[in-house]
Amino acid sequence: MGKHVIVGAGQVGSHLVERLTGMGHDVTVVTRSGSGPEGVERVAADVADRARLAAVAKGADTIYNCVNPRYHRWARDWPPMAASFLGAAEDTGAALVTLGCLYGYGPVDGPMTEDLPLAATGTKGRVRAAMWHDMLAAHRAGRVRTTELRGSDYYGPGSTDQAYVGETRFVKPLLAGRRVLYFSDPSIPHAWTYLPDVAEALAIAGTDERAYGRAWHIPTGPAVSTREVAERLCRIAGAPAPRIQEVPRPVFTALGLANPMLKELRETRYQFDRPYVLDSSAFQSVFGMAPTPMDDALRTIVAASRASASRAA
Repeated sequence: MGKHVIVGAGQVGSHLVERLTGMGHDVTVVTRSGSGPEGVERVAADVADRARLAAVAKGADTIYNCVNPRYHRWARDWPPMAASFLGAAEDTGAALVTLGCLYGYGPVDGPMTEDLPLAATGTKGRVRAAMWHDMLAAHRAGRVRTTELRGSDYYGPGSTDQAYVGETRFVKPLLAGRRVLYFSDPSIPHAWTYLPDVAEALAIAGTDERAYGRAWHIPTGPAVSTREVAERLCRIAGAPAPRIQEVPRPVFTALGLANPMLKELRETRYQFDRPYVLDSSAFQSVFGMAPTPMDDALRTIVAASRASASRAA
């Protein structure tokens, strides 16, 4: 089987390791500290060091960019890392599969499709748009084979505290009957992308030549409001009815004065102030992959949360 290099061992990278090793591939995980899941080769490297990354990826079939700089450092950290990924792919001949996001589109009326212009005016959206333009130009010039997969906000087992409906600030409090604070209107429909589906789509893209030369949307189910996600979660778990409290916008703005993460969220607040709908039909049609039904995903999340609580007891 093939050799695959995953850069980043966070909420997506760990799921991707499991998926690729389950397919029989040799997997190397690269992080700054050399940490990562057990059972695979783990390497410490500065992702912005092109020569070091190329040395690690020598002989690899595919490099996966699953890193995520700190939110308030995107404009500073992403350009040298993105250039390093492209350079390492060119130096080694490995394909480059980048985990992207939807920020590059900016505010959109209606479902988002891959043919929309990357018209974002915010800093983070412009950074991501520039990354994709550089990747696509390198692909068209014959220097690399590359693709970018874009999903909406993540949910699922192993989700971090940055996820709006993640384990720490959403699932665990709701299952315990506690109130959840939410930084927008929880009744507005929003697309949620399931973490195991992210890993599955990345694994497909990294092993199928049809993926290269364009961007794709990761299979994602119909948009569902945060309130409905909470109600379905609690119903499946047999937990008390959810209590979600919207944080008023002036309070949200004031909190951002002291918290860099919350300050950066102002730029993408539009995603939660009106319906945010993702069309992933292209990937689903070409590669035959459907998104995991939300209730099935929530059952897995409940089981994982309870198993984690049992281990901690």
